[in-house]
Amino acid sequence: MKDLAPMHYRQRLVIEGTCDDSITDRDIKQYLSELSEILGMHTLIDPVTHKSEKYGWAGWIHWETSGCHFYAWDSPYSFFSVDIYTCKKFSIDIAVDFTQ
Repeated sequence: MKDLAPMHYRQRLVIEGTCDDSITDRDIKQYLSELSEILGMHTLIDPVTHKSEKYGWAGWIHWETSGCHFYAWDSPYSFFSVDIYTCKKFSIDIAVDFTQ
């Protein structure tokens, strides 16, 4: 695939997993805030969350160099998907270890 913007660095990581307990609004906000710190991202706004009765929780944090989305479902079991997208290099290992 051709890189349409080689002058801009981009990095994306999707982390998915399951957990024993339901994920709450507070859990998402805490995760996104702490992830920002450990990855060295400059936060522009505090995490924002919203719950869809049909699909579950979603959260987002805006970083100076892009941001991170968090999605959480309760049914049929507790599952989450984190989508990190940034124009600043970050450690994949640190992001995965922290999420675990």
